[in-house]
Amino acid sequence: MILEIKIPSPGESITEAQLSNWLVNDGDYVFKDQEIAEVESDKATLPLIAPENGQIKFLAKVGDTVKIGSVACTIDTAATKQEEKSQQPATSNQQPVTSNQQPVTSNQQPVTSNQQPETSNQQPVTSNRQPATSNQQPATSNQQLVTSSIKISPVAQKMMEENNLSVEDIINGLKRIGKTEVETVLQTRSISSSVTSAEKHRNEDRKKMTPLRKKLGERLVAVKNQTAMLTTFNEIDMSVVMELRKKYQKDFETLHGIKIGFMSFFTKAVAESLKLHPNVNSMIDGEDIVTPNYYDIAIAVQSDKGLVVPVIRNVETMSLADIERGIAGLAAKARAGRISIEDMTGGTFTITNGGVFGSLLSTPIINPPQSAILGMHNIVERPIAVNGEVVIRPMMYVALSYDHRLIDGKDSVGFLVHVKQFIENPVKMLFNGIEPEKVLLNL
Repeated sequence: MILEIKIPSPGESITEAQLSNWLVNDGDYVFKDQEIAEVESDKATLPLIAPENGQIKFLAKVGDTVKIGSVACTIDTAATKQEEKSQQPATSNQQPVTSNQQPVTSNQQPVTSNQQPETSNQQPVTSNRQPATSNQQPATSNQQLVTSSIKISPVAQKMMEENNLSVEDIINGLKRIGKTEVETVLQTRSISSSVTSAEKHRNEDRKKMTPLRKKLGERLVAVKNQTAMLTTFNEIDMSVVMELRKKYQKDFETLHGIKIGFMSFFTKAVAESLKLHPNVNSMIDGEDIVTPNYYDIAIAVQSDKGLVVPVIRNVETMSLADIERGIAGLAAKARAGRISIEDMTGGTFTITNGGVFGSLLSTPIINPPQSAILGMHNIVERPIAVNGEVVIRPMMYVALSYDHRLIDGKDSVGFLVHVKQFIENPVKMLFNGIEPEKVLLNL
């Protein structure tokens, strides 16, 4: 039985996708539920799964743009694994043994032929003497060749014409070839050789832009053109968070089975800050302002296919361990190219961390239809003033890009200040930003 494997639909309004990779070879025997190919759209990368065991036959090539619902390959379920193994490897292996014996005889023939050139090698001895006289004749023709290959500058050409001089006159007028002339030629030849060598390595690699990369570019340009985007900055002292991680990392990993990183602290701090500044969690829908009362935080993740932004939902209900597990799961799916449409749908706010690549400062671009995005950066030890003294602290610059049509300066700056306070004093996250002492004293 021949089964047709069709291109699946990644989501509504998508009519075509790109076959980005075959995970098996044409003609291979594949097994039920085995991933056989990857299909990429402008929203996600989806796998093709073999529904049954059988032999696969490709009907599309890598890089082809294919219609949703079209047939990418077929699987012959009547084929068996044993048939694939018995494609005459034993017979083909025996044939080279016979063919390898034939060259033994052919190798013997050149022995006789190698003896003949001994006589013929003696003849050129006399013939080598004949060109001795003829070697004197090409001098004039060689000089003509040299003369025709000489490059003359415009200034020199003009001077020669004014004085009725030819190239031969100039060459004959040279008294001798000195060290300077030889060095000039050698230098010119070296430069020419270097240029030729460099030109040989001036290659270009051209490949088709993927649907995901194309869509990402369109969205980024649209954001720049359709929003009133501004960016505000602040800096955060990471000392307390770093000390917490160092002190409790082992116990945290033993209890929760995962290490605690900086991203979970920032994700939680963002959710708590959004509670205090709901406009930053809002978005424009036509002439309406929509403000969710939940906090779905999108985390920008770099994958081989480009930047993807999966979403962690209801962060306000999650612990730091829950957030870490959510981030780790999404990152693993992104690296494997298995982020789904559902993983990236929604999101009320985005965090991007350029610090993992060494970025010190940047202005992140808003992820529409959201109205703001937080940019984290590299942690660098810098001198700062604390209580009138200069101390060295691990500092991070943070940036908030926001749509000024919806978010005013007060909310944008206030939001970023609260993120700073939550990271520098994480216990505040347990008390809605209120000082723990005030909660204890019921103030």
